[in-house]
Amino acid sequence: MSGGSSISRVVQRTCRSFLTRPSRLPFSAIPPLLQSTAIRNPCRHPLFSLFQNPNFSSPTDSTTITLRLLNTSSNSKHHKEDEQDDALQYTSIDEETPEEIELWEEEDEEAEPEIGDGGDGGGVVLQGLPWGERALSLAHEVLSQFGDPMKLYAFKITPRGYVYVRLDNLSNDYGCPSMEELENYSQAYKKRLDEAGALGETPDDLALEVSSPSAERLLKVPDDLSRFKDMPMRVCYREDMESKFPEKNGVFLLESIELETQRCIWKLANVKENRDPESKGRPLSRKQKDWRLQLPYEMHIRVTLCLDY
Repeated sequence: MSGGSSISRVVQRTCRSFLTRPSRLPFSAIPPLLQSTAIRNPCRHPLFSLFQNPNFSSPTDSTTITLRLLNTSSNSKHHKEDEQDDALQYTSIDEETPEEIELWEEEDEEAEPEIGDGGDGGGVVLQGLPWGERALSLAHEVLSQFGDPMKLYAFKITPRGYVYVRLDNLSNDYGCPSMEELENYSQAYKKRLDEAGALGETPDDLALEVSSPSAERLLKVPDDLSRFKDMPMRVCYREDMESKFPEKNGVFLLESIELETQRCIWKLANVKENRDPESKGRPLSRKQKDWRLQLPYEMHIRVTLCLDY
């Protein structure tokens, strides 16, 4: 990619899969009302459902908001696209040209998330690139302008010049920033990256993606658990480190964390998965309500939010 005009795109990404390629909409075409509205839970909100093309296939699961800023050398093409931005239309994979499909380097959606992977597992991944520390410091500098509730959940760069940033809003129940917050951050950060590129501190043709944590975000044990203690969490665990039985999983609520014994105490969440199919919507039984799982930190394999209850 070589230097050129910046294009901002908004896309939906599901935590599982789309029936078609994720749709794309130029950010300049989004009505001001939608740009300034904070969505309570963008991770599962049917974003832009009012603007969807009738022929476009809906996501099959929860979504997260993503803003993309691309630098390309095809300026004339983008000017032509800007003139057509008034038509709020989604683009499926069948409508995209091969050049558009190859324009953005997607993250590896097939990889199993791990704590610290720079994606759903959070953390920072610089891959040993010499400009990584500078890009990261600029990300933190820009973020400091947004106050305490906004934190950097994940940061990752690639040798091809792609920068992935995921922002965590601590004041939101699900950790999802609003559209306005994502837009403001992406514009401010892209400006700082361009300035650093002009000085030779970073490559001058970086592509930036700013998003909220996805529904597949991994929760650290025990650090992240208290924050989401009032929400159902899917816990994948082992009851015995030496057990030959496969891992177990369930949808639980956190009752407490025992710091001295380094254990988490879980109870069954009152969700459909845990209720008797023949109970016709009745709550948990007394036996279920009294059930507890005492699980050492190291027995937790994976903990995520349960949003589909």
